[in-house]
Amino acid sequence: MYDGAKILTGLIIGVAFFISPFIYDAGKPYKKPEPQLTEKAKKAGECVASKQFMREWHMQLLDEWRNEVVRHGDRYYRPRQLAREMRLDKRLMDQWRHFISDGTRHYIPKTDKVYYKSLQNTCLDCHSNKTKFCDECHNYLGVHPYCWNCHIAPEEK
Repeated sequence: MYDGAKILTGLIIGVAFFISPFIYDAGKPYKKPEPQLTEKAKKAGECVASKQFMREWHMQLLDEWRNEVVRHGDRYYRPRQLAREMRLDKRLMDQWRHFISDGTRHYIPKTDKVYYKSLQNTCLDCHSNKTKFCDECHNYLGVHPYCWNCHIAPEEK
């Protein structure tokens, strides 16, 4: 009357579908994405911030740049501003301080070079290999950044 056998069969099939991705991936080695730098980036040896910072919070930095350029006309960036002004989200900056130090020191870049706040002209000048640099991590993480809605993707060399 209650079709218990059909319900039990349906539950077993449902659970099998639910755990199938975990079973499929079990035992496969973890393959960490390895973005490839261009020769120009290797030669420069430095970025607007440290490698760890850019890996974790590059989108927040780019958003901050966009807002400062569009709303305030501030087109130039000094890496030391990141440590001094802390315009980025305070919580992120606190996490960053704890990430790179014992939490008491601020990250102070080695250079006082001035950069133009531009994804197209600054970032993509060194990181022009979008498929081997940007897409490597973004595809792995399933992230679809909206940068290319407005910006032109660089031509691969």
